Amino acid sequence: MASIRRFLLCTLTAALTVNAAVAATPSAPSAHAAKNQRRLAQEEARTSALNAAFNAEVFYDILLGEIATRTGDPATGFALMLEAARSRHDEPLYQRATDIALQARSGESALAAARAWQQAWPQSREANRYVLQILIALNRVRDTATPLAQELSLTPAPSQASAFLALPQLYRRVSDKALAASLVEQVLAPYLNQPHTGPAAWAALGRLRLQAEDLPGALQAVQQAERLAPIDDAAALLALELLERGHADAAGPVERYFSQPQVHADLRLAYARLLLSSQRYPQAQAQLQMLTSQNPEQSDAWFLLAAVQLQNNQLPEAEAALEKFTALTSAEAPAEPAPDSKLGKSQTQAYLLHAQIAEKRGQYHQADAWLNRINHPDDVFGAQTQRAALLARQGKLPQARALLRKLPTQTAQEEQLKLQAEVQLLRDAKEHASAYELQTRLVALAPENNELLYDQAMMADKLGRFDEMERLLRLVIERQPDFHHAYNALGYSLAERGVRLTEAKTLIETALSYAPNDPFIIDSLGWINFRLGELTEALRLLESAFARRPDAEIAAHLGEVLWTLKQPERARTIWQQGLRQQPDNETLQQTMRRFGAQP
Repeated sequence: MASIRRFLLCTLTAALTVNAAVAATPSAPSAHAAKNQRRLAQEEARTSALNAAFNAEVFYDILLGEIATRTGDPATGFALMLEAARSRHDEPLYQRATDIALQARSGESALAAARAWQQAWPQSREANRYVLQILIALNRVRDTATPLAQELSLTPAPSQASAFLALPQLYRRVSDKALAASLVEQVLAPYLNQPHTGPAAWAALGRLRLQAEDLPGALQAVQQAERLAPIDDAAALLALELLERGHADAAGPVERYFSQPQVHADLRLAYARLLLSSQRYPQAQAQLQMLTSQNPEQSDAWFLLAAVQLQNNQLPEAEAALEKFTALTSAEAPAEPAPDSKLGKSQTQAYLLHAQIAEKRGQYHQADAWLNRINHPDDVFGAQTQRAALLARQGKLPQARALLRKLPTQTAQEEQLKLQAEVQLLRDAKEHASAYELQTRLVALAPENNELLYDQAMMADKLGRFDEMERLLRLVIERQPDFHHAYNALGYSLAERGVRLTEAKTLIETALSYAPNDPFIIDSLGWINFRLGELTEALRLLESAFARRPDAEIAAHLGEVLWTLKQPERARTIWQQGLRQQPDNETLQQTMRRFGAQP
């Protein structure tokens, strides 16, 4: 390859020299001035020839480098391109040489080219970025401090916050994420306590710590960001993620952030979803009401609000929110959207909620009419299941079961879902023996499914088969030690029967360690404290549980504790609130009858 280059170079040089000499030959060489002119012209011609030869050689390097790269020899292409870049001191050629090495997956060559580029062009931000990114790709985290500091120093002030927030993504694939967080913290030190840069810098650092599984460190970063700016979206999003991962101490910053009115709508919606998943329905409803008030075009918020209001038995409000959702999703849409489109799916969800509202009002014919609007094959099963529930609520259990059994199934999973729906019908109808028998068939279809085994244990409890219930629950715990519902169910059953209360408390505390915000587990712990005579602690826990979830059974427990503490009026108020949620709840009705407070 070198001989070809030399041959081409010599040919070009000779041709250019001859042409220059011919062009410089004088037509009348008689005067002294003409002699000088000829000499100058010859020198100029020689210079031009050398420059042309040099440019030709560089051009040939570039051309040959591209040809070599495209014909499967990137190493040669890289070497020629880097030589051309050095010869011409050309920044785009340095970049091209680096890109060739990257395309060939030659990290060390790419780093060498990027560093040569950076040395030739010290103020080039692009060269520095290449060095930084290649070092990270090579997992050489310690070597990134200098280029990272230079990149941040070259970033214009208005763009610094965005640059900080991009750092966790930049370092997401390094193997030692704790080292990455520590190094970035050192580089960010000049920015961390500045009012304009500190919140974003702390948020970025917190996310890097979260990537390193340093949850306390991530929370500390959130708190530092909050100290500088109480309303910072990035820090709030990080706190939300910490809360979602079970870090309860993040609740304070999250609640303070979302108590402010000027919050991004998408963040508030994410918070509302998190509250719903944590069964904190009153708080979720408050956030959704604030969101729909400030951002009435948020259709998803209206749908979630309708679902929560339905859960709370606020039927007129749920219907109004649902109508708002339907109006927003139907605006500027075809009159009959495709059932499998996003709009079609939204309409299906709205029809199901409308049917549930009508069912709660006892308007079964109207509920059935809403269900009849659902026509997509993927949604028919859910609609038919709800239709069967309507029949059962009207005392037509045989017809309801027959409807479910007629549903066609194509897979074992579909058959399992159909049986689960029938079991639920039997449970709602208090046909516990039949439900247990059918659940046994379900477990046989999927013997490794712990959820199904747990449900079978709950049915054994309803039948008074306490030894069988305990055997099944302990089997679930053995298989899945973090299955918190099993600990809670066993502990609560022992507490209800007044046996092995110390063991019951330990079981419930274990459940709470896995799910510290679950209102039903908090209720269980409050109830076991009541059974143990710890009335003050029982009251505290039960009030906390009821605030999170104003459920009828929690209301029954809280009211009983209040009545025992000689607060009958508060007890009646709590019981009435529970009745508004679930008027037919047996536990609450029985509790009120025991204390002569008839519903």
